[in-house]
Amino acid sequence: MTNQYRLVQWNHHKKVYDLLLAGAIVVYLVAFIGVSAILHTGDNAISVLIVLIRAFGTGAIVLLHVVLAIGPLARLSPRFSPLLYNRRHLGVTTFLLGLIHATLVLVFYGGSGGENPVSAVLGANSDFTSVTNFPYTLLGFVALLILFLMAATSHDFWLANLGARFWKWLHMLVYVAYALLVMHVVLGVLQSEKSLLYPILLGAGAITLGGLHVVAGLKEAAKTRAGLDARGEWVDVCAVDELEEKRGKVVCLKSQERVAIFKYDGKLSAISNVCKHQGGPLGEGQIIDGCVTCPWHGYQYLPENGQSPPPYTEKIPTYEVRVEGDRVLLNPKANEPGTPVEPVRDPKASES
Repeated sequence: MTNQYRLVQWNHHKKVYDLLLAGAIVVYLVAFIGVSAILHTGDNAISVLIVLIRAFGTGAIVLLHVVLAIGPLARLSPRFSPLLYNRRHLGVTTFLLGLIHATLVLVFYGGSGGENPVSAVLGANSDFTSVTNFPYTLLGFVALLILFLMAATSHDFWLANLGARFWKWLHMLVYVAYALLVMHVVLGVLQSEKSLLYPILLGAGAITLGGLHVVAGLKEAAKTRAGLDARGEWVDVCAVDELEEKRGKVVCLKSQERVAIFKYDGKLSAISNVCKHQGGPLGEGQIIDGCVTCPWHGYQYLPENGQSPPPYTEKIPTYEVRVEGDRVLLNPKANEPGTPVEPVRDPKASES
């Protein structure tokens, strides 16, 4: 939340998440170094520094694939939503792995001679018209700068001060970084790699990521096409029995933002489905301690007025609802963010 800024607002979930992440990275690095030591012996032996360069470089790319896969996976199944909670920790860790990789490259390839190490590495290849002599290190350098920009602005301080829309577009540059890194590998190390394992793994990763995004996009597009016509004053959205206690139901309206309807404590309320933090789907969350809680990062809003509980200040639009028989009707015209709306009584709760 935005009441005050802390470098890392630790809780049990974050600690477990980051410990698992750190453990997975250590296991990967140890396994990579161990397998390399087994495969490259005798005349095929390679420098320890080169092994480390490859270990951290491949680790960064693997983790970037994970980061980019979480979004579409969460759209395809809510089981993956918890992974979104600290996805920014994965992004920052990806940058750190890439930074270590780049530093080791500068030490190994640019550390000898009188030339500046950065100039030596970036200037080693300079023919933009050649596949074998393309300046692939420049592609990796630009990708690292993008990852640094994203890591440096990952804190909620920047999200709040840059604005959610601009911040989101800024962090969409991760796809540019991914494309640059793929080309960095294809035009770099794969040029001299005799084994087909690396190109197969890289290709499989790119195809998998592309497939996940296409499938998730088609699923969301289908929901939009099937959206309810919002031209009338009231829209019949569902039966009362379709609403689960303290859970949300996402209503898709054509040409409008989606709406989240919640049933709680014998009442019904409707708010915008879009969280003010990062656009998380509030309707996929639940009511905890009387507040609608975003499944992505835990931002909370009171269902009857769309306001975050004090001392927080976020506000989202609210909607009017009513019940006719066993049907729930929604007024598709959104109220101003933070507008109080009297909750509607659940007739089934009154009967019981």
